[in-house]
Amino acid sequence: MLRNLRRVVLIFALLTTLTLVGTLGFRITTGKPWIDSLYLAVNVLTTLGSEPMTLDDKGKLFVICYIVACLGIFTYSAFQLGQWIVSAEVGALFERRRMQHDIAKLRNHYVVCGLGRMGLTICEYLHDRKQAFVVVEANEALVHQHCAENGWLYVAGDATDDEVLVRAGIERARALATVLSTDADNVYVVLSARMLAAKLQIVARASDQKAIEKMQRAGATRIVSPFSTGAVKMARFMLNPSIEDFLEVADARGNDLELADIQIGPHSPYIGKPLSETDLRSRGVMVIGIRRANGERLMPPHANAVIQPGDCLFAFGSSEEVNRVIGEYESAQEK
Repeated sequence: MLRNLRRVVLIFALLTTLTLVGTLGFRITTGKPWIDSLYLAVNVLTTLGSEPMTLDDKGKLFVICYIVACLGIFTYSAFQLGQWIVSAEVGALFERRRMQHDIAKLRNHYVVCGLGRMGLTICEYLHDRKQAFVVVEANEALVHQHCAENGWLYVAGDATDDEVLVRAGIERARALATVLSTDADNVYVVLSARMLAAKLQIVARASDQKAIEKMQRAGATRIVSPFSTGAVKMARFMLNPSIEDFLEVADARGNDLELADIQIGPHSPYIGKPLSETDLRSRGVMVIGIRRANGERLMPPHANAVIQPGDCLFAFGSSEEVNRVIGEYESAQEK
């Protein structure tokens, strides 16, 4: 960007200097007023020609040299401007290809549809926790303002378009969040995403109860209403101010704490072990609940509770260790 700006400034400086030199030269050789000399200089510079002039030999030599200089610099300027335009287009094309190549390598990533206030907050949350995600946003100004600046992967397009979701790698994604501006668009994204990826976790934003019902029917896994969620948090502030203060302080000091679910697949090293014999507690991860594959819930689980395939462990602990445990699980699944 800085290089292109310097190129434009250089071209402008050359043309301005040539105009001033021509004005001064015509003033000296023809003796015409300054405004007439400027008029003649611009005419010759733009290759439009000029009115007949009575010149002596020195004046004719100046005009010849000036026309040659004008043609050279004008041609150079036109070439540089054309190269700048073409290089910008080619650069944008290569940037899109590089972006698509990086997205194609992602597995178990997150897709965020919409880059409004909620979408931006979600992206910042995932970025702070070093989670791979792709932003889908139709407004290219927002894309360049936030994604390009922060190095986020993105697809510039309408999230309600199936092709755009496929380009975002939805078939390989772990979860999708849709926080578009209207409930109708969010419902459409939920329906499209569910048809493209049957097992995908879909979290959607809804503004009222009717929209919630429609999104449930469309296939949303979780639905968030900002108004009801905000009201519940306000109630928690009133009932348990100390707990809320603790969580907010812990989060403000570097996102130290994380609450997450750990899925136990068939290749997990924890299968068949009681909780007391795992290394989770020594790693700073505390299991506060277990949900069995048959729906049974152990809240809180006993130390002798044996981990079984299909269990979901609700873990609370340091963000780094929780994410490391989840990463180890994903590696075991890929093997």
